[in-house]
Amino acid sequence: MIISTGVDLAEVDRIQAALEDPRIGRRFRARVFTEKEIAYCEKKQRGKYESYAGRFAAKEAVMKALGRGWGAKVRWLDIEVARARSGKPEIVLHDKTARLAEQLKIRRWALSITHTKGHGLAFVVAEDG
Repeated sequence: MIISTGVDLAEVDRIQAALEDPRIGRRFRARVFTEKEIAYCEKKQRGKYESYAGRFAAKEAVMKALGRGWGAKVRWLDIEVARARSGKPEIVLHDKTARLAEQLKIRRWALSITHTKGHGLAFVVAEDG
C-alpha cells in the first residue's frame, strides 16, 4: 500500500553553480552527496551535472515523502541514490533517516529520475511492503 509520495524538480544550473563555487563547492558536494553518488556522477563524460541534479531532486522528494525537511531526523547523506544491477536507480536510507522511515512503516521505495539539460526531476513512492 502507498503511504506517501514525493516529487522534486532541481535546476541543473543551480546545482552546477553550487558544485563549482570555489567557496562552497567542496563543502556542498560532501554535505549532500555520498561517496558512491559522487563517484557515479564524476565518471560521466557528459551529463555530470544533470546526474547530480537528479540525485538532489531524489533526496528532496524522499524528504517530502517522509513529511520532513532536512534536519535532526533527516540528513542528506542518510538518503542515497544507488543503482541496482539492472541500472535502475534505488533509494537506500541510512542511520536516523532509515529509523524514521521504519517508524512511519515505510518498507519499500520506488524511484523514477529523469533530466533534461535544464532540470532534474525525481518522483518517489513510499510503500509499506
